[in-house]
Order: sequence, then C-alpha cells, then structure tokens
Amino acid sequence: MITPQKSSRLMVEVKNVTLRFDLVEAVRDVSFSVDKGNIFGLVGSDGAGKSTLLRLIATMIKPTQGDILVGGLNVVADRRKIKNIIGYMPQRFGLYQDLTVDENINFFMDVFGIASGERKKRKEKYLGFSNLLPFVDRLAGNLSGGMKQKLGLACVLVHEPQLLVLDEPTNGVDPVSRHEFWEILGSMKKEGMTILVSTAYLDEGELCDQLGLLHNSILLDTATPAVIRGTFNTLEEAIIERIKEVDKGLAHDTFQL
Repeated sequence: MITPQKSSRLMVEVKNVTLRFDLVEAVRDVSFSVDKGNIFGLVGSDGAGKSTLLRLIATMIKPTQGDILVGGLNVVADRRKIKNIIGYMPQRFGLYQDLTVDENINFFMDVFGIASGERKKRKEKYLGFSNLLPFVDRLAGNLSGGMKQKLGLACVLVHEPQLLVLDEPTNGVDPVSRHEFWEILGSMKKEGMTILVSTAYLDEGELCDQLGLLHNSILLDTATPAVIRGTFNTLEEAIIERIKEVDKGLAHDTFQL
C-alpha cells in the first residue's frame, strides 16, 4: 500500500494500476497523478480503458494490482470515506425521467443528507449555474440532451465534492450545451474543485490543465495540451499520429515474432 503524504498537493495518485478480466487487461500498469484544483482530461481511442480507469478511481471496481489514492485515502481500504469527497457522473447518469428537475435535485440532496438550512442555497447555486432554474417544474424526461447532462452535473455537485469524476459527460451534446457545460466546470475549478474528465472532443482537451493519452489499455503520455500538441497544428493531429506510431510499432514487433 502507498503511504498517504502529509499536506500533499495531490488529489489523485494512481500507482502501477492494472485491471484484468480473465486474460484481458482492461488497464495495464497505469501511473499518473492529479494536482488539487486542476482539470485532468483523459483522451484516447475507443476501448482504450478510459471509462474503466475512471470507475477504478471512483471506487466502483477494485484494481487487480497497484494502488489508487484520493485525497490521501486508498480507494479499497477507505472506500466509504472516499464516497463522501467524490462526485461521479457516468456516461449514462441515473436521472429519474418521471420526476421534475426540482424533484430530481431534491432526491439527490436527500441521498447525500444535505441539511435543511443548506438545501435552498445549493439548489439555487447549482441549478443557476446550469441555467435550469426556469425549468424546475419540467419532467427530466422532457429535457433536451444537453439540459439532462447539466441536471446530472447539478445533482452530482449538491454535496460539493472535492473531486469530480466525469465520464464523457458531453458525448452527443450540441456545441452550445457543451460550451455551457465547460463554463460550469471552469467555475467549479475556480472554487478549488479538482476535476477528472474523459472526453472524445479534443477542443475540450485543450481546456484541461493536464492530459493523459490512453491507447490499448496503456497510458502513453501525461502532459499539458500544448506539450502533447507539439509542432502539430491541432491536438487531434498530434494524438492521431502518436497512436499510429504506437500501432505501427506493435505490428512490427508482432511480425518480428
């Protein structure tokens, strides 16, 4: 086990983490860290292991080997404590379609045990951030895709976690709603929240403080968007070229064998 650091600047530390399902390695010997108050983005090819890695950090599944610390707590040994400081939003967030916006956020405040004196303030804050206050009486099932994602985020934020974990939260959402969603994330970062997000949109990757590039279950690189972009015109071009190089090397090694 990793010994938690005293007064560490790190919110997340992933150390030599592997997850195996029978003979398949979904995550292979991954190590990286996330500073407090930063936005760390996971990018890469489909099936690379991004969602699995986020689920490991969010205590949803246990690693086969290696250690993960969140706020100095081990995700296996201290799972119950970590759940109080983390907010996790999977790709398909569990909103209740037959409840209104107001009823959904009230339900999540009940789940997280938000005190009565805090409820009105937090509801106004997070529905206000999300531009959902005019729609509090609308059924969640009747919201647009972008509005549903913003309501899901508001519900995750009501207990004000130290770490926010988001799995491709804007996938399939229109460009305006994506922009609004990231404005909310920017506001939360300014308040000191640490954010770990996977995304398929590399313009969103540019908004992160650090990026982790995953491919075939392996973390190829962690660096700022500018460093990963390098001399290429866009982040997308740089990442595609990096993945091509890795796949070419694997094909060459296989042929040599």
